[in-house]
Amino acid sequence: MPAHHKIDYVEFSASDIPASKAFFECVFGWIFEDFGAEYVAFANAGIEGGFFANNAYSRTEHGSALIVLYSDDLEQSYADIVAAGGIIAKPIFAFPGGRRFHFFEPSGNELAIWSDVSR
Repeated sequence: MPAHHKIDYVEFSASDIPASKAFFECVFGWIFEDFGAEYVAFANAGIEGGFFANNAYSRTEHGSALIVLYSDDLEQSYADIVAAGGIIAKPIFAFPGGRRFHFFEPSGNELAIWSDVSR
């Protein structure tokens, strides 16, 4: 049973569901289940969620949620994002407690990856 008032699921709007699926499967190993042409659920991501079809502009400065992922190897994650076609929004930078970077995936959602491991 999910914990009361805790994040249990997250949804992203996607202008190109197949491209988003391919990106997240390639980089992070997420698993997908299609529910028609306009919705796909994902698992194996640390939290369950989905993508819904929407051609609207979707970036954090326009109200989209910023999801932050953790990495044991920030530089390798950065390289994987670029190799899979992601666009770096903010290069790796330090902050109290670690380092992180932001990127856009193929449908324009901005995410971040952080690490507390110094390399």
